[in-house]
Amino acid sequence: MCTVDPTTYGASWSIGSTTDPGGGRGGALADGRPPGRVSCGITLTCVDQEERIALFLDYENLALGARDHLGGMTFELRPIADALAERGRVVVRRAYADWSYFDEDRRMLTRSHVELIDIPQRMGASRKNAADIKMAVDALELAFERDYISTFVFGTGDSDFTPLVHKLRELNKRVIGVGVEKTTSALLPPACDEFLYYDRLEGVEIPPTRTRRGRPARSPEAEPQPREQEPEPQPGADASTRDVDTLAVLVAQTVAGLQRNASGAVTASTIKRTLLRKDPTFNEADYGFRAFGELLRHLADKNVVELTDGPAKGDPDVTLPEHGDREAAFGLLRSVVHDLAGNDRAVALSGLKNQLRKVRPDFSEKKLGYRSFLQFCRAAATSGAVDLKWSPDTDDYLLTDTPVTA
Repeated sequence: MCTVDPTTYGASWSIGSTTDPGGGRGGALADGRPPGRVSCGITLTCVDQEERIALFLDYENLALGARDHLGGMTFELRPIADALAERGRVVVRRAYADWSYFDEDRRMLTRSHVELIDIPQRMGASRKNAADIKMAVDALELAFERDYISTFVFGTGDSDFTPLVHKLRELNKRVIGVGVEKTTSALLPPACDEFLYYDRLEGVEIPPTRTRRGRPARSPEAEPQPREQEPEPQPGADASTRDVDTLAVLVAQTVAGLQRNASGAVTASTIKRTLLRKDPTFNEADYGFRAFGELLRHLADKNVVELTDGPAKGDPDVTLPEHGDREAAFGLLRSVVHDLAGNDRAVALSGLKNQLRKVRPDFSEKKLGYRSFLQFCRAAATSGAVDLKWSPDTDDYLLTDTPVTA
């Protein structure tokens, strides 16, 4: 049962009722309740039912972990923010560090509306315990004073936070951890309800290693290519088309993320709210669509998503196609691997995406809902289109063509 003022929370009615939901005339209802209030017999889909998330960042742990173990890359908050947008509303954002050491990072976080908690340290003093203690105290304070916060997210790989995680779960709070894989203690992930490795999040582009110990033999026409990276759209005559293609990628990624994390069907209204969390300036009108439903119907015609009747009129369920473009993409991968591999040779994952784009320039695994090209190749291997194995000798994944069964 959900007691909601629809005009306040933007609730959508999912079953019919003779009760006047808005009043509109200023009078009380027949049973004496004020207009615009519904307390029983009505199922509402409302923002009040979403998870409220508090985000706490042990910033020094994340920033130094990314710099030292991810090819010297600079830590970015956006991949974490996008992952959390698929899980609920982030209502608290705090980052803890001695900010005199992270001047540029401070500007980036301020633009992302993160509250910066400064923990200055004296020369020679411990730079670790003060920030950890402050984070733990603030988290417990919120747990007791803000009942509406249902999920706590800790950006750290430090095992010292394990007792805090246990305590919050005792208080019926959901806990999600985020950390750089190589700097995350083995004790922390099992303690959390969910743990996200920063290196694996969508949008994290790890610079390629500069030295490699060798590559597998390739056919003469297969030239070595740098590790694939998703190119940024460039302005041009067909910029509006590329904008719609970029939007198709964003919607497909969002649907895939919601399907992984949602307990039920993913509706159009849920997707719209999630897109607005990722980019509050999002407006389908900027892409030439009069309504969000029109945008989804366009993407359905392009086989990016599938639409079925949802719980409420005008709010369809949205899923990714099970076949069609995905199977065609697997066939393309298999064909390219077969052409490059020759006789009993393997093809390295690095540069393979560029080879696919030579055959199909508009190829993008993200349109199919995959977070990365590696995930797409793993799905192709699972379907039997190719074989995928890690090779310590080449420090890369190797793909081979699978024999066709009669």
